[in-house]
Amino acid sequence: MRLGIAGTIQLAATLVFAAPVGIFGLSRLLAGETLLGAGLLAVAVGMVALPQYLTTPGDVPAEIGERVVGSVVKAPEDDEDA
Repeated sequence: MRLGIAGTIQLAATLVFAAPVGIFGLSRLLAGETLLGAGLLAVAVGMVALPQYLTTPGDVPAEIGERVVGSVVKAPEDDEDA
């Protein structure tokens, strides 16, 4: 999975919100509150993992644009002489 600049910034912003949830879940888990701790850890992991694998409505125009550009612009072949 390769991230561009925008994807990296989006991941960093997600981690800003997911890290405190994960840390609090870990502290609750170590304090003996298994259900709450495990649930919060699952939420934190979901916050980071789901946007990487799900297509959101904001991703649709970018995917359409990539397909259009890919079908219009052909990659140059290596064995052609200029």
